[in-house]
Amino acid sequence: MSTSTTHIAVIRLSAMGDVAMTVPVIRALVQQNQHVKVTVVSRPFFQPFFEGIPNVTFFAVDLNGRHKGTMGLFKLYDDIKKLNINAVADLHNVLRSIVVRNLFVLSGKKVAHSDKGRTEKKALTRAKNKIFEPVKSMVERHVETFKTLGFNIELTHPVFPDKSQLTNEVLKVSGEKDNTHWIGIAPFAQYESKVYPLDLMQEVIVELAKNTTHKIFLFGGGKKETEQLHVLSANLDNVIVVAGKLKLQQELQLISHLDVMLSMDSGNSHIAAMLGIKVVTLWGATHPFAGFKPFNQPFDNCLTADREKYPLLPTSVYGNKIVPGYEDAMRTITVAEVVAKINSNLA
Repeated sequence: MSTSTTHIAVIRLSAMGDVAMTVPVIRALVQQNQHVKVTVVSRPFFQPFFEGIPNVTFFAVDLNGRHKGTMGLFKLYDDIKKLNINAVADLHNVLRSIVVRNLFVLSGKKVAHSDKGRTEKKALTRAKNKIFEPVKSMVERHVETFKTLGFNIELTHPVFPDKSQLTNEVLKVSGEKDNTHWIGIAPFAQYESKVYPLDLMQEVIVELAKNTTHKIFLFGGGKKETEQLHVLSANLDNVIVVAGKLKLQQELQLISHLDVMLSMDSGNSHIAAMLGIKVVTLWGATHPFAGFKPFNQPFDNCLTADREKYPLLPTSVYGNKIVPGYEDAMRTITVAEVVAKINSNLA
């Protein structure tokens, strides 16, 4: 493509972790290709992820209104086309995005999409003839998508945003940082098979809270999770429940000041990673080999369930497959391991 300004529509409609994984790629794209302008096409909830990135704007998709159904996809195509798009990068590759990108193909625009690597992932997660080796990460796949459009992206030395200025609303929850270590803990995930047993998580929190230089922030969403977080934080003065107190944009401010985030295989790990925060992840039915290891984090920070005791692991890519007898797989990740890994990242 020429060196004149190129305007790329990047489509990634959901989910939280997947959208967050696109952020380092898009940030590097516009940093390293300064003639590129990007419009991210996604759900309005995710707009804060992209704020402050030069040459990146956001188009909010209305999937419950204007862009609902088949006719809505034609309207979405028309709305994006009016932005004078030169090319389309479909980082989602689902039916909705396929329809929209194919309309751009018919109009003569250059289009590329991310291959999800379903064959390799199936080989990794199947019970028989399992091929236990890392598949290409989704971040790498997105890089390849932009290369197809003619843009090289180098992620060896990523540049992350500066820490956000904490607003008064955030400071009311967090307090000043002073000389404390700030530890984020996000103990939940979409599927139960990816959630560290809460009795063990309680032990982790209690152990970490013994150090008075630690301030621990608990992240989650919804009434049930918030109630459980209040149980986990009970009688611990340096443990603060964030859930229900801050909007997403404010949570991002707080996360940018963490020294480390402890998360399941979930969106919170990718949010912290996109901000350049150290992330320790716990893996049950899933595994970092499936391509969803948080960006720029070492495999050493991924604590996985014992495959000698549970040889069928990983049993699924997303954690939605239940395997009888594997309910306690995450209990093979010890409290001592988790605490030691957190402390080593604080050292």
